[in-house]
Amino acid sequence: MKVDLHCHTNISDGSLSFGEIVALAKQEGVGYLAITNHDTTKGLGEMVEAGVKSGVEIIPGMEISAYDFERNRRVHILGYYIEEGHPALEEICEPLREMRHQASLVMTNRLIEAGYKITWEQIETYAKDGTGVYKQHIMHALIDNGYTDSIYGDLYKELFARGENGKAPGIAFVPMKYVDARTAIRAVLEAGGIPVLAHPGQYRNFEFVPELVESGLAGIEVWHPLHGPKDVARAKDYAAEYGLIMTGGTDFHGYYGEKEIALGSMNPVINSLNALKAKKGVGL
Repeated sequence: MKVDLHCHTNISDGSLSFGEIVALAKQEGVGYLAITNHDTTKGLGEMVEAGVKSGVEIIPGMEISAYDFERNRRVHILGYYIEEGHPALEEICEPLREMRHQASLVMTNRLIEAGYKITWEQIETYAKDGTGVYKQHIMHALIDNGYTDSIYGDLYKELFARGENGKAPGIAFVPMKYVDARTAIRAVLEAGGIPVLAHPGQYRNFEFVPELVESGLAGIEVWHPLHGPKDVARAKDYAAEYGLIMTGGTDFHGYYGEKEIALGSMNPVINSLNALKAKKGVGL
């Protein structure tokens, strides 16, 4: 049975419901699946129970949107076997969710002012089962209204450009205020979870690893769709040097994914899951 330790549903920025994800997992031979929605633990308990009934073991998780303020880089922290609704997580994640939703409203209004024929009401329909509107939902509206044919194509890069290297930001770029990654790690630990650094190759986070380890980092995501061979090798080196659990997954978002990927196709093997279970002290 395959293992996938990184997957999103429509509770955050995935396009599929949990039921659709489970059906897909069974189709793809995934027997162990971590649900890691952004900045929320909503529904994790129900998902674990539903997974048992359907024959897919669900690992309750989340992915916290954090930051490395010294290097000015985003950092994503995965938390496995966390307690749903734990106050330490809600304290840092509830403001993030609200800020993201309000930022998306500002983005939408700017696009409307620029002449794009979309509405906030249309965009909200794509996010109706989730915790707020994401940029993917805005792009979904732009696709449906004929402005582009992809989520992460040229139009996305133009509208949401961060304005780095002396270039002007895109008209829909709205900066977000994230929490320090070390704070995110401590929150995961308080919630009884296992903190893991997500896709360090994507956000160039390798230099930050020693400091994150000091704060309690327990694992590093080695296998990820946006990791090349050098990223995988470097992540393995850091895992060996600091005694970190090596994890991996598809970072599955369905239609909203950055690249087309089959659920379970990164398969980090059962050893990764067993290491997480041993760390948590749950049955193998």
